[in-house]
Amino acid sequence: MTTKTYTVKGMHCASCAAIISKKLSKVDGIEKAEVNLATEKAKLEINSEAVTDESLNELLGQYGYGLVADQAADATMAAAPAVDRKAAAEKAKQEKEQELLEQLSNVQFALPVALMLFVLMMWDIAARTLPWVPNMPIPMGMFNIISMALATYFVFRIGAPFLHGIVMFVRSGAASMDTLIGIGTLTAYIYSTVITLVPEARALLRIPDYTYFDTTIVVIGFVLLGKYLEARSKMKTGEAIEKLVGLQAKSAIVKRGAMEVEVPLEQVRKGDLVVVKPGAKIPVDGTISEGSSSIDESMVTGEPVPADKSAGDPVIGGTINRQGSFIFTASRVGEETVLARIITMVEEAQGSKAPIQNIADRIAAIFVPAVLVLAAFTFVAWLVVGSAFIDFSTALSFGIMGMVGILVIACPCALGLATPTAIIVGIGKGAENGILIRNAQSLETLSTVDTVVFDKTGTITAGAPSLTDIVPFDPAVTQERLLQLAASIEHRSEHPLAQAITSAARDRGLALLESTDFEALEGVGVKGTIEGKALRLRKPGSLDSSIGQIAHLQQQGKTVVLLESEGEAAGLIALSDTIKDEAREAVRTLRAKGIKVIMLTGDNRLAAEYMSRQAGIDEVIAEVLPQDKAERIRKLQQEGRKVAMAGDGINDAPALARADVGIAMATGTDIAIESAGVTLLRGDVRKVAQSITLARATMRVIRQNLFWAFIYNLVGIPLAAGALYPFFGIFLNPVFSGIAMAGSSVSVVTNSLRLKTKKL
Repeated sequence: MTTKTYTVKGMHCASCAAIISKKLSKVDGIEKAEVNLATEKAKLEINSEAVTDESLNELLGQYGYGLVADQAADATMAAAPAVDRKAAAEKAKQEKEQELLEQLSNVQFALPVALMLFVLMMWDIAARTLPWVPNMPIPMGMFNIISMALATYFVFRIGAPFLHGIVMFVRSGAASMDTLIGIGTLTAYIYSTVITLVPEARALLRIPDYTYFDTTIVVIGFVLLGKYLEARSKMKTGEAIEKLVGLQAKSAIVKRGAMEVEVPLEQVRKGDLVVVKPGAKIPVDGTISEGSSSIDESMVTGEPVPADKSAGDPVIGGTINRQGSFIFTASRVGEETVLARIITMVEEAQGSKAPIQNIADRIAAIFVPAVLVLAAFTFVAWLVVGSAFIDFSTALSFGIMGMVGILVIACPCALGLATPTAIIVGIGKGAENGILIRNAQSLETLSTVDTVVFDKTGTITAGAPSLTDIVPFDPAVTQERLLQLAASIEHRSEHPLAQAITSAARDRGLALLESTDFEALEGVGVKGTIEGKALRLRKPGSLDSSIGQIAHLQQQGKTVVLLESEGEAAGLIALSDTIKDEAREAVRTLRAKGIKVIMLTGDNRLAAEYMSRQAGIDEVIAEVLPQDKAERIRKLQQEGRKVAMAGDGINDAPALARADVGIAMATGTDIAIESAGVTLLRGDVRKVAQSITLARATMRVIRQNLFWAFIYNLVGIPLAAGALYPFFGIFLNPVFSGIAMAGSSVSVVTNSLRLKTKKL
């Protein structure tokens, strides 16, 4: 299975996206096709070599669309240098800016003409209805000739894309927004041309000499303005990606023997020694091997205070070296760097679809054909029914205006943009604040969460326990000897408690003894053999309750490890973790939002309850083995709760996967981007609440967008058809339909952009 991403050419509206998605989905060899109007991208999952770019373009070319392979975003280009992505992004931006310039050129010509005719049209309407308004100074005959000349240019030159939409509809039956505008304006133009050039036909049908050249011009002018404003607004929704791409350095200073050579970023290889000067961007990920500095990582992590770094510390590509020079060894280059992976994740998330968008997609797929039928029905109804109550000429005029008005006002663009623009801005806002959301579905689900389950170690606590007590049971065994034995076994374990015991032994200058037969006992402890004796370090169980020191230490919130030698208890080692400074604030914020907060940990209950009290968490589920955590999550879901699980993204992987939304706490270059639906940079637990705030705000904007998109059409279409005329004698001019159509799309995009200012 190959995933490929394309930039779609010629896609202007939601119905265009629906047509492309439908045609691509029917191609043999394409497993799945996702087309996003807001990003103008198509993401295809292909399982056949017979599917080529040429064959796809041959298919879509019949409908006026095209695909351009987006190699920088292509999953098959995972090993490509990050600079390719930057170049591709810059090229795409230049192409969009060029398209905008072309649109602006048309608007700059069309809009003044349209506004002038709009004023004259309003003047003529007022003169016909209000006795105190004088007639236009231009004779109607001359006005019609001038208007016809301008309308001819507008329809066949500026409005050529709309006519192309009609041709595509006739040839293939695929109707888009351009088809609606094209049929509406062409109908008005042909009618007006006939009654202007063939007065005998006007006399035969007894219709007035009122033409719709001005309406045609004004509608095309306002539609072009709406399309331009919409395109310009859509460009702003993708600013987060531009900012992230802009963080990448263009070159690096690499040591080649005794020389320091500046090379393009794509020539940096793993293992290279890279020199970083003060004020320079760090080009790739790596580990400092020489020197120290203070590094501003805020652009990637959101942490405002520069981080002090020295030999052995990791550095992230794209961050800025504030002071001091240092040399680091490159460990991740190209698409493997943290920044490149973040960009990839944000791009994929912005192009994904939220479940709520399925509503809009289903409507958009049938919307245009339904509007064409409704417009035709309106025209016939005015001729057949309307002429029974008013004269035929007026009924014909109203029929034409109603048909044109419906075709113009019934814009599915707002419907198609309602969800993706909000998703793009919302996910981009999250990325700028160190909240990486995997896809739109995770964002939507996160907005409904009512329960947050925290793992303890590394999430609520600092995850770096320190040794506090050593209690030998044999008076002949010193504290140092007990610690030495424990560390000699534990140094082969990656568990945080094991590392803390090992670090404490080394800090005291204790040499580690040779151990054999090491075995990790998942959720229990470790065992091994030293100097011929079988040793085991484990968590105390219920059978160990007779050992008084255990309960005493646990009541202090300490974690106790029991050392056994040849099956007999030899002593205790106690360690204590610390609550993260931001944990209390995070819990308070979540509870203020009405969210239930639970701690889920494998630690003993007394220690867990001690830590939970410090953090302000009421409910604790303790002494749970890693493999059982997912079952605990399932039980909460069975109670009807929407559960988010926040953990380290590795040990808690089953629980993260089981939760409605998994939230991985990540730090530095250990970002667990693939572990959960949401990844929080720097492991800042406060961002859990911020991510929920963002998700709720985004979904609120989507619902607002969908509401207004539906309202525009539910209210606008009957008005355009003439629903008010039988009751109030009012008929909506198609010009106002054009204004409403443009306003609907622009208002939806503008509403989405409000998310940029949302305080998290």
